[in-house]
Amino acid sequence: MPSALTVTTPTWAALPLRLTLGAIMFAHGAQKIFGAWGGKGFSAWIGGAAPLSLRPSWAWLAAAAFSEFLGGALVLLGLFTRVGAFFIACVMSVAIAGVHWPNGFFINSGGFEYPFALLGMAFALMITGGGNASLDSQLNIGK
Repeated sequence: MPSALTVTTPTWAALPLRLTLGAIMFAHGAQKIFGAWGGKGFSAWIGGAAPLSLRPSWAWLAAAAFSEFLGGALVLLGLFTRVGAFFIACVMSVAIAGVHWPNGFFINSGGFEYPFALLGMAFALMITGGGNASLDSQLNIGK
């Protein structure tokens, strides 16, 4: 296993970021894929229009749903944290640019405030890795 994918900074600061971001993104992905927690499910999700006129729309929407779900799971577990955070950062960047940007900053008007906060959390984890209490740190013991 390439240690470059699991190397991490020995810090406890990543733990609350991982648990929060991972839970949020895992839940959002599960809504889109499985219809969990009041979500519409996969068929309804990929039947929509992708932001930024991306084509084919269904493929990009499927990629977004699986990136949220898998990225959230990886971040939550602290396994390949940087990879999971990258998936989340990609989805949040497209959400900001293609959906929320025209509505301004604040979330109460549909703005990009919330996905921007999630993007910042993802960037922080891309920098630090999973930190202490992550599976990444366990995989690198003795290396």
